[in-house]
Amino acid sequence: MRFRNASKCLYFIVLIFLNSSVFAQDLRQEKMEQLNFLIGEWIGTSKVYENGVVVKQGSAYEKISYDLDKSILVIELNTEFLQLHTIVYYDDKDQKYYYYRFSKSGVARYPAEYKDGQLIVWRDEKTRFFFRRTPEGGFQEYGEQLNNGQWTKIFEDTFKNTQ
Repeated sequence: MRFRNASKCLYFIVLIFLNSSVFAQDLRQEKMEQLNFLIGEWIGTSKVYENGVVVKQGSAYEKISYDLDKSILVIELNTEFLQLHTIVYYDDKDQKYYYYRFSKSGVARYPAEYKDGQLIVWRDEKTRFFFRRTPEGGFQEYGEQLNNGQWTKIFEDTFKNTQ
């Protein structure tokens, strides 16, 4: 009799665990699919700003794709003056995105959110990056810094899809 009760209890626990695991995977997959607008091979222009003035401008190429059964988004950026390899991941425990940035100078992890149809990455309280679709079907990413209560653009990459 005890064996049956124990096995029913174990069965119930396993069922709850599997159900929550499937729910978490569905939530993660749903959150990652919100970023579908980023997928593609993109060519365009990269601009760096200082005090509102363009100080560098050059060609840019970016390849964005899913990997590991759509559990991560891989961003490969190459410009004339910057190369980045970035991974975006949704953590269902924290219920937020994380943006892992790899460059020649090292690696960094920043929290991110999907809001109003765009991905917003927070490097710190005074620096943020936006990833969004343009009305023409292109893709744009730009960064801003908070200076004296005003958000000032520090870079802008504008792309068209080559596919």
